[in-house]
Formats: sequence, C-alpha cells, structure tokens
Amino acid sequence: MTAFALPPGSEATEPPEHRGLSRDGVRLMAVRPGSTTAARFSDLPGLLEPGDLLVVNTSATLAARLEARRADGRVVPLHVSTALDDGSWVVEVRRPGNDGPETGLEPGTALDLPGGVRLRLRTGFPDPARPSRLWRARVEPAVALVPYLTEHGQPVRYGYLRAPVRLADAQNVYATEPGSAENASAGRPFTDRLLVRLLARGVPVVPLVLHAGVSSPELHEPPAPERYRVPEVTARLVNATRAAGRRVVAVGTTATRALETVTGEDGVTRPGEGWTDLVLGPDRAARAVTGLVTGLHAPEASHLLLLQAVAGADLVAAAYRVATADGWLWHEYGDSMLFLP
Repeated sequence: MTAFALPPGSEATEPPEHRGLSRDGVRLMAVRPGSTTAARFSDLPGLLEPGDLLVVNTSATLAARLEARRADGRVVPLHVSTALDDGSWVVEVRRPGNDGPETGLEPGTALDLPGGVRLRLRTGFPDPARPSRLWRARVEPAVALVPYLTEHGQPVRYGYLRAPVRLADAQNVYATEPGSAENASAGRPFTDRLLVRLLARGVPVVPLVLHAGVSSPELHEPPAPERYRVPEVTARLVNATRAAGRRVVAVGTTATRALETVTGEDGVTRPGEGWTDLVLGPDRAARAVTGLVTGLHAPEASHLLLLQAVAGADLVAAAYRVATADGWLWHEYGDSMLFLP
C-alpha cells in the first residue's frame, strides 16, 4: 500500500464548476516511468497517441442516498449499494450526521423509508455470516430500485463535501445506463468536446458497464461484488489494440475491474457479463489494461492496490509524493492522474 498523509486543505469540497473551472479544467498529472508532468485534463488528447484505446464505464449514477427512520425515531442516512437478482437490496446504514457506517446493527432490524417502504436487514453482504458495513435487506413492499430512488433519493455524499450536490453534478457525460450507487468519478472531467477531440486524434473510445456499489471511505474495505457487462465490440478492440502494440487505457478503477474480470491468463479479453468479485493487487496484476485515468484516492484506500496492479508500486508512490507536495485535490471532484507505461 502506498504510504502518505493527506495534507490539510487537499480535499475537493465541491464540484470544479463551483470553483470557477470547467469539468475538464481540473489538473491532470501525466505519470510515466521517470517523469511526472502537470497539465490540465483538457490536454488529455495530446498525451495519448493515435491507436491508443480508451475504455469508459457508461454506468449512470443513481440518487442512492435515502433518509431512514429507525425504531427509536432517529433519522439516519442510508446508502443503497445495489439490487440483487431476488429483489433484495444491499444497503449501508450510516450513523447520524453521516459520520461513518453504523456497525452495531442486528439481523431483523427494520428501517422505514420514504413512500411507505420498509427495509428489514437480513444478513451481511457479501458474507452472510459476517454482518459489518453492508447488509442484504428485504424490501416491503417490493419496489423497482431505479424508479424508487429517482423519486425519493439524493446523490450519495460524504463529510468532506461542503453541501449537497445535484445528481447532474455526479453524472458523467457519457453515462447511459442507471445503476451505480456512486459516480465512476474518473470519467467526470470528460466533456462532449473532449471526446470529439480524442476521436479526431485517432483514439477510439469504447464502452463497458460496471455498476459501482457504495465505497468504503472510512473502513477501506475492498469493493464488494458488482454487476458488469463487457460487450463483444469492446473485447475485440482491446485485443486488436494490444496486438498492434498500442496502449489500452482504462478510465477509472471500475472500468479496470470489469475489463480484467473478462481477461484470462492467456491475456485474451472476452465479452462477458455477471457479477465480479475480482480484487486487483500484488497477487493479481493487470493483464489487459496498460494505462489508467484515475482520481486521487485517500490513504489506505483499497483502490491504491488496483493502481499498483496497473502501474506498479514505485510509479504510484512517485505520483502521490508529487500530489501531496504540490497541493493537488482529492476525491470525486478533485484532480486527476494519467498513468502510462
């Protein structure tokens, strides 16, 4: 794990547009072996070469934060991570004031939600025998997740944000399929114009879907199983790009996780869909992804292991030394990094 301390004042407390910047006006650190270069995200096309391939996650963000009333009358935040195939939901109950996850709950606990819906906590997720942060919950009466959250929810937010944000602020411009509890935020700085410039540069942009669950900014747990889909055209272009000796650049840890899930030990990427529990790190290096666009992750975050699986521990450590020394901004509305071989 990369060791560093988050400097005071380094958390992005609001979207860059609220700070007088465009989406693609945030800083971008281009990181290669032996060098780091400071740029703006709008400079991305010039940092890639014709024939490189960008892989983006087109999952759209849900308004996955609800107000839940406990049996004692207290109202607490509740984050909905995903819906399972049997209609139950995976949820995280937060402490009052959104001060971290509530870990002292018992199976059978009931929570009243807006619109006459009640949740009843059943077992831990993903391990039923170990209830901790995430719970599998029964929904009474059964309701479809996306329409319900659209009517009653707000975007998930954490304590470092100065104020609530609009769902549009937590949405990527290329997002098409609702399903993520949190924004796949590495793609947030992209704009329509920037995508056109990449295509004109000869850098194709291809989609996949991974519906991101609720992250663990306090406990630093690895991601739970998440639903994904990698289409045939994306798998085919990834293989062709690698065969041509060009770079496959994933936009974010979610795109990386999905793409690596369908890439075998032989290095071949195949189309597929389902649930992935893959965790990249020292014991599982990247096989398909050779470059990565990413935001800045907090100390102890499990995502740092994924960055190291793609770029190597030394390169990640060098980038974070620069970021902590030079006042770069963290989290989903902060600055960005581009790791290249």
